[in-house]
Amino acid sequence: MAGRFGAVVTAMVTPFRDDHSLDLDAASALAAHLYEHGSDSIVVAGSTGESPTLTHKEKLDLFRAVIETAKGKGKVVAGTGTYDTAETLELSREAERLGADGLLLVTPYYNRPPQRGLLEHFKRVANAVDVPVVAYNIPGRTGIRIEHDTLLKMAEVPNIVGVKDSTGDFQAISKLISEAPPDFEVYSGDDWATFGYLCLGGVGIVSVAAHLVGDRIRQMCDLIFAGDITGARKIHEELTPLFNALFITSNPIPVKTALALVGRPVGPPRLPLVPATSDERERIRKALVDAALL
Repeated sequence: MAGRFGAVVTAMVTPFRDDHSLDLDAASALAAHLYEHGSDSIVVAGSTGESPTLTHKEKLDLFRAVIETAKGKGKVVAGTGTYDTAETLELSREAERLGADGLLLVTPYYNRPPQRGLLEHFKRVANAVDVPVVAYNIPGRTGIRIEHDTLLKMAEVPNIVGVKDSTGDFQAISKLISEAPPDFEVYSGDDWATFGYLCLGGVGIVSVAAHLVGDRIRQMCDLIFAGDITGARKIHEELTPLFNALFITSNPIPVKTALALVGRPVGPPRLPLVPATSDERERIRKALVDAALL
């Protein structure tokens, strides 16, 4: 069964102009397109949205633009997590004021807090807002993992409603789903892992590939929820080369390249991220051809 933010949540790229300034019109247009093509919700200013290089004001401007676009179409989850609890609190309260439906809080990165520090960070923010909070467990980017026992303690906090998991650890996810309260929702944080996570009891995917194949990912999720595992696996296998191509270098370089190739340009990434090389572009183009997108 799909979670409170639906089955397909797209981690939206942040469109920039050629001079790397924020393009709010393009953000609104892209959000509308995503809602029309399989997305139940959109994460704004997450990892795919290049949140580390967005200013506080830019994040608020983005939240405002996408929340306005989302009315009557879907939900908005604001990426408000940083490595500073005080800043995360302020951004979270402002996102709630603007009308965000939920918050995605990445594990504090770089300062590597102990597990009790992580728990205190998430509790402090969750208790300061009324909108639901989803934790984001991505040790490959943050350098620290939210351990199983910490997640179970977080699940006891009324306003922490789930986790976006990018560990790819099927054994740990199976254990979490079996031991956490039934209303604590697990979202896959990786497109390639969606099929497995949903078969284990996950509720959806926070997706990068949904920028390109949102309708097909939605179909795969619906088939799993309906018990048609064979039909869902067929879609998973068809899309796997695309899933892989979108991570041949740091996200969101490949998906921004792919969007330009299919005629939905969203501008370059911001430094320290750089445009795709010619070899990377060719590999992405081939994956788009194979997925019948070109």
